[in-house]
Amino acid sequence: MRTRGTGKKKINVITLGCSKNIYDSEVLMGQLEANGKEVVHEAEDGNIIVINTCGFIDNAKQESIDTILHFSDLKSRGKVEKVYVTGCLSERYKPELQKEIPDIDDWFGTRDLPRLLKTLGADYKHELVGQRLLTTPSHFAYLKISEGCDRPCSFCAIPLMRGKHISTPIDKLVIQAEKLAAKGVKELILIAQDLTYYGLDIYKKRNLAELLRELVKVDGIEWIRLHYLFPTGFPEDILEVIREEEKICNYIDIPLQHISDSVLKSMRRGTTQEKTEKLIERIRKAVPGITIRTTLIVGYPGETNEDFEILSNWVEKSRFERLGCFTYSHEENTHAYLLEDDVDEQTKQERANDIMDIQRSISYELNQERIGKEFKVIIDKVEGDYYIGRTEFDSPDVDNEVLIPVSEGYLRVGDFCKVLVESASDYDLHAKVIEADLHL
Repeated sequence: MRTRGTGKKKINVITLGCSKNIYDSEVLMGQLEANGKEVVHEAEDGNIIVINTCGFIDNAKQESIDTILHFSDLKSRGKVEKVYVTGCLSERYKPELQKEIPDIDDWFGTRDLPRLLKTLGADYKHELVGQRLLTTPSHFAYLKISEGCDRPCSFCAIPLMRGKHISTPIDKLVIQAEKLAAKGVKELILIAQDLTYYGLDIYKKRNLAELLRELVKVDGIEWIRLHYLFPTGFPEDILEVIREEEKICNYIDIPLQHISDSVLKSMRRGTTQEKTEKLIERIRKAVPGITIRTTLIVGYPGETNEDFEILSNWVEKSRFERLGCFTYSHEENTHAYLLEDDVDEQTKQERANDIMDIQRSISYELNQERIGKEFKVIIDKVEGDYYIGRTEFDSPDVDNEVLIPVSEGYLRVGDFCKVLVESASDYDLHAKVIEADLHL
């Protein structure tokens, strides 16, 4: 028996996928709250469900579909009243999903926020620039500086789901940063499909450096971190800003995807091994001690044993501080979908494991070099007998952590402290506190 629409509605927002989706859910929830709606995030209750989906690669798509089916089943059993689906999967596969899962009340794309709000009985309020209901720990937040992507990468379906690149003006981003700082946010993590493209559409130039110089002026923000910088057309003027501005972490995330020239050409990355190596060399020279995070794809169509050997040797030589590796996912309507997906799944996984084994050794060796050194650390959480923190060289959830025994004394989540590293493993540093409640 279906539930009856009695009493006040509670809207439960479920977020799947990447940090861009987290940001979008927070904006949605902020708008709903400003409209007087009761809204929760991934809670046990809520009679109206909004699922913000991911449609990037096979595993993410399957998780989204499983979640939709779960709440569709709850609706059929009268446990929830309404189920709405939004986000990338809905943008990309709406006709097919509507046909296969007809019990969903409505489907929305990635740029349908006003229509979704109207369906939920709320009005989109333009004056709420930067108004969000944070789902991250209160001391850090994602700041999405642009939407969409104009890059032609052969393997990527993001432009199909997110559309063309649109930059958010600097003044609006500064307002967002100020509002976040007023809430106690100390670390901004700048995200976009490609940070390096920022400004080309509205300022007619790559304008990330100017944006950074404005964001560092925001009182209360102590760290600014850069994610997802495309290597082709990399705006090297940002390196001077990173080096000069203490608030900007000595950290960049630059997804390189591969290094074999033949694979890079087929991927339509617009670069070569030689150009990539020279760029990395210039980055490290311009900002001594910078941490570079990259991501790689193995098992791309046509990737030979020789291509993979070139990649493996390059990873070993390059000694990236942070690295992740994914297996290729054959995505409909992408340029690479026209190619034969000719590397079997077992080989893909073996190659990914081999890359991560190399990186694990590199990470261990680099961490050993940090023993006996002092670092500024932000405390993210408490788990068991340890405070879990991060240095400026580490992003939440994906990078190394600093473990500090609770017996060291009371530390508040969100505070900075200075620590001395006493030992290290592959991906963790073990440290003791030298100075707590650090305010610089």
